[in-house]
Amino acid sequence: MEYLQGLNSSQRAAVLQINGPVMIVAGAGSGKTRVITYRVAHLIKSDVDPFNILVLTFTNKAAKEMRERITKVVGPEAKNIWMGTFHSVFAKILRVEAEKIGYPNNFTIYDTDDSKSLLRAILKEQQLDDKLYNANFVYNRISSAKNNLISAAEYQKNEHIQAEDFSSGRGRLGEIYQLYTQRCFKAGAMDFDDLLFKTNVLLKEHPDVLYKYQNKFKYLMVDEYQDTNFSQYLIVKKLAAINENICVVGDDAQSIYAFRGANIQNILNFEKDYPDLKVFKLEQNYRSTQNIVNVANSIIANNKNQLKKNVFSENETGDKIRVSRAFSDNEEGKMIAESIAQERAVGGLRYHDFAILYRTNAQSRAMEEALRKLNVPYKIYGGLSFYQRKEIKDLIAYFRLTFNPNDEEALKRVINYPRRGIGDTTVERVIIAADQNNITLWEVVTDAGKYLDSRSATAVSNFATLIQSFQVIAKNQGAYDAALHISQHSGLLKDLYEDKSVEGLSRYENIQELLNGIKEFAEREDIAEKGLDVFMQDVALLTNDDNDKNPDADTVSLMTIHSAKGLEFPNVYVVGLEENLFPSQMSLNSRSDLEEERRLFYVAITRAEKKLTLSYATSRYRWGTLTSCEPSRFLDEIDAKYLELEFRPRQKSVDKNPFFDNERSAWGQKQNDTFSKPKPPAAQKTTSILPKAHVPSPGFAPSDTSGLQVGMEVEHERFGFGKVINIEGSKPDLKATIFFKELGQKQLLLKFAKLRIVT
Repeated sequence: MEYLQGLNSSQRAAVLQINGPVMIVAGAGSGKTRVITYRVAHLIKSDVDPFNILVLTFTNKAAKEMRERITKVVGPEAKNIWMGTFHSVFAKILRVEAEKIGYPNNFTIYDTDDSKSLLRAILKEQQLDDKLYNANFVYNRISSAKNNLISAAEYQKNEHIQAEDFSSGRGRLGEIYQLYTQRCFKAGAMDFDDLLFKTNVLLKEHPDVLYKYQNKFKYLMVDEYQDTNFSQYLIVKKLAAINENICVVGDDAQSIYAFRGANIQNILNFEKDYPDLKVFKLEQNYRSTQNIVNVANSIIANNKNQLKKNVFSENETGDKIRVSRAFSDNEEGKMIAESIAQERAVGGLRYHDFAILYRTNAQSRAMEEALRKLNVPYKIYGGLSFYQRKEIKDLIAYFRLTFNPNDEEALKRVINYPRRGIGDTTVERVIIAADQNNITLWEVVTDAGKYLDSRSATAVSNFATLIQSFQVIAKNQGAYDAALHISQHSGLLKDLYEDKSVEGLSRYENIQELLNGIKEFAEREDIAEKGLDVFMQDVALLTNDDNDKNPDADTVSLMTIHSAKGLEFPNVYVVGLEENLFPSQMSLNSRSDLEEERRLFYVAITRAEKKLTLSYATSRYRWGTLTSCEPSRFLDEIDAKYLELEFRPRQKSVDKNPFFDNERSAWGQKQNDTFSKPKPPAAQKTTSILPKAHVPSPGFAPSDTSGLQVGMEVEHERFGFGKVINIEGSKPDLKATIFFKELGQKQLLLKFAKLRIVT
């Protein structure tokens, strides 16, 4: 059992405990993935059949990484483990059992855009006010209901829900939910939430099916258990009911998805479900420096609702955590961009060693502008993924329609793209005919002469014939050949090829990239079924964390903290640490919401390996108005001995802030006392605490520093006045060491420093 040799005592104990209920509380950077993979490998080495092991994750990326690691230990047997995301695993089960709940086995999986498109159509048909019944709001309301296992019928019977809807002027939400459910069913489609909702229905209404999978999955492991919602919790509990060989892994301190329905109580109360539970705590952080870990601990200690653990690090002590204050959000961006450029040059780092994390997407603007001005390459994560681009969704709609002609959203998307003489009026007539006769759109399309005038019927019939020809091709050819045929004969590839604009070329190349991906899929040796329908299921189940992330790209990473979970970087900047921004204003109404914001801050801090910078602005534009900002209360919660301040925080605020005690510094009296102590002369060279912010000289303008020499006096617009004490390196990467009167010694890269030569 060589794989056990590299584990610490806590990790090893968790791996060896294979029977009975187990909870592994894994602190940030504690080797969680290693423990999960070795535990599964140990199960197989202990003669557990891999076909009887179910491992549930939240991203395909995590599942793939785990399977690869397990394969290195146990070999090809790892292929037989049931492993994947909740949605992918239960979609696989539903494909087998769908007919028991009235669905075809080839049901379509609607993504969020498909669901919202269908809802917009229903709202339009019902002539409802789109301000009250916004498709996004309605979608979220239905999603929340499904995650809490409330069906459309139950929704309409629930007096509390109905009272809430009527009081908000949305009394017809239950009716819309019912219509949406009916339309999805008629189209042979399930949305993402249905994959869990319908699995619960299946297991509840068909005890024989539940018994079948309870006996199949003798051992269950659930990763990121703190992120499970009620629907996921119930499925897992039912499947584990007979054998109780269930192991959940997670960290309550990293539960940050309540807005998606995640319930932290699932992990906090796990012992109540399994009184014989064995708990293992992974408390050694292998990722971050001791200072970073200590800061994270001092923050999360303020949460009352948590599983206590003592996370520690045996890594180097590391730099203190830098706290930067800017006068505006634009200056904050400028400070961060300059810091990245300098740290990279001085430390010999690559751009991909840096990440900028923020609470809201809107904060990226100031960062992007500043990075562009310094020609620093960057990439925003969480933007439009490859599979959400229009041309990709268009071609995939053809694929979907080929395998499920009742897919209403796919049919409406491509029936007249590329243009084939079927206008909006004709499509409306098709929809009306389907509603009036209680049949699907496809049934109208395949018998168009019965429902439409002759001219329209001819065009619609030709479209139906085209799709039927695709069905024959898909049945008799492999994934790539079928996909290429559909892209060519649908006219889509030709339409994009004829668009010679830059955008048109890009869209054409995206289609080629999709076909390349299908080709690669078809040539994989680790899967038995390689039809286009199987590829389609893989695409439909991609999670946001799996899309469009290239770890080899040398770019600075910009992302929300929610998107950063599970990632790590040598240098991390957490920006916008201001009251009402982080923590957000919405979180200040209850302790549970505020504690989730604090967990979010904890996640941000623990993404850093070597260096961590926290920043805030004293003013920020909001809705076109410049407003003053107070530092975040979270900064006040950090023990001052771990911090290095670039600016002394403001003292008493002029404006009354209900969330701060204005009789003390915004940093808290204990920090104020610490920072106010006089420093001995020698310490002035290393501290970054400024008695006051430097105000640049009138007409400040950077000088040409090509002739800069040791002994010259210079001015920096933020650091103030100083003397050059050393110059090293060669052009264009000359570095100057400068002793600033208020700041101490700093090494700056001259091409970015923007110094004014005084004498």
